[in-house]
Amino acid sequence: MLRKPVKSDSGPRLKNSLLNRGFIGEFRKNHALFVMVLPALAFLFIFNYMPMYGIQVAFRRFNFIDGITGSPWVGLDNFRFYFNSRFFWQTTFNTLFINTLTILLGTFMSVTTAILIAEIPSKKFRKIFQTSMFFPFFISWVVVSVFVRALLNDRFGLVNNLLRSMGEEGVPWFNLAEMWPYLLAVIATWKGLGYGTVIYLAKIVSIDSEILEAARVDGANKWHEITRIILPSLKPTIILLTLISLGQIFYGDFGMIYSIVGDNGMLLPTTDIINTYVFRAMRLNAQFGVSAAVGLYQSLMGFALVLITNAIVRLHDKDMALF
Repeated sequence: MLRKPVKSDSGPRLKNSLLNRGFIGEFRKNHALFVMVLPALAFLFIFNYMPMYGIQVAFRRFNFIDGITGSPWVGLDNFRFYFNSRFFWQTTFNTLFINTLTILLGTFMSVTTAILIAEIPSKKFRKIFQTSMFFPFFISWVVVSVFVRALLNDRFGLVNNLLRSMGEEGVPWFNLAEMWPYLLAVIATWKGLGYGTVIYLAKIVSIDSEILEAARVDGANKWHEITRIILPSLKPTIILLTLISLGQIFYGDFGMIYSIVGDNGMLLPTTDIINTYVFRAMRLNAQFGVSAAVGLYQSLMGFALVLITNAIVRLHDKDMALF
């Protein structure tokens, strides 16, 4: 008697195994999560990728009548105009110098403050300090500029009044260009101190208390705990946040500079950054092509700097690299 051939189910099994792998498999398992992330993806596409169509403005002599595609193509002329001007080195150096000071001072102050707050024994006072330091982060730069002028005004400023009460002469703060990169770095650090402190404090709190107790049993003092346990634990977080900050190092804080300094010509040599130059080129001269070219230059330099810095970190320790 002849037996009927048995149908093999290897085909459907292979098909199902392929469907359960990769993106299709992940989508079948977690389709609800993918649906939830769709609004964020749509926002990212609309506001981050669709505007990239306007990059071509950097290579055109843009005017509103002809529009983007109708404006005459000028190639790299907009870039040459900026690179050959006296503002190129001035704005680039000021942007990098102020941001470097802010990153270094901000990191040092945030780590130091987080360690000091972590040492407060009372949780109640610890929360009070955290909340009070976070408050400046929510103040707008316009309000901060009012505080700065109230402190540093030549005639009625609090600082000059204190100096005069001690028999000293008042300092013309808004005429001393060489001091303002450091003042801006201090102001930016003060405003963002609470935000940076919370990040480092969360990492310090997550350190296993048994490690600290074992160190104390072995005779370690507070300095040893900070230098041998806490700081090494914070090292990956410091590197990660520094890499993220380096991606924005070519972007100065326009809100801070323009609110506090404004159009003060005395301070332009040391406070005129790339962003204020772009704003001035659009507002005064309607040079939209040059502004777009400078913005593209900022993006490319920031991207290249992140890649280079990440490669250096990767050579030192692959686990601490961003990617």
